[in-house]
Amino acid sequence: MSAADLIGSLTRTIPDFPEAGILFRDLTPVFADGPALHAVTQALVEPYRDHIDAVAGVEARGFLLSATAAYELGLGTLLIRKPGKLPGTVLSRSYDLEYGSATLEVQPADLPAGSRVLLVDDVLATGGTLAAAAALIEEAGWVVAGISVVMELDGLGGRDKLPGRDIHTIVKV
Repeated sequence: MSAADLIGSLTRTIPDFPEAGILFRDLTPVFADGPALHAVTQALVEPYRDHIDAVAGVEARGFLLSATAAYELGLGTLLIRKPGKLPGTVLSRSYDLEYGSATLEVQPADLPAGSRVLLVDDVLATGGTLAAAAALIEEAGWVVAGISVVMELDGLGGRDKLPGRDIHTIVKV
């Protein structure tokens, strides 16, 4: 079974979460299934294999995906975190979500300048999170080699906030 088929069969749809009017796509059953997680990991990294130096994940589900992707490729993983979680010098970026606002931080000393980074996350919705993460990667002196997501919510305009970016999506809904 393909990664897309496994995602389609295992994803739960939860109405009105985390607030009224949001249709939440719960990928935790996909992550809990060993063969599905393996297939998703391979599908996320395949277009970028041999073209990146590290994999970055956005807190929290992106951490899981960046760790499995980095392991699959024999690379390290870069953590893009919520404020106050990283010690030392950090770069910060605030952005809007479909149901609020948030801030992300990264430690610029984690990778050498010029490192090619694959940014992974579970869902591309309105694009704010990934746009902020990509901006942080570039502000730190690294290169966004690509963005790879498990699911893209079509019709929310997420790609519009990521112009000129190489975006790989396993499934669109």
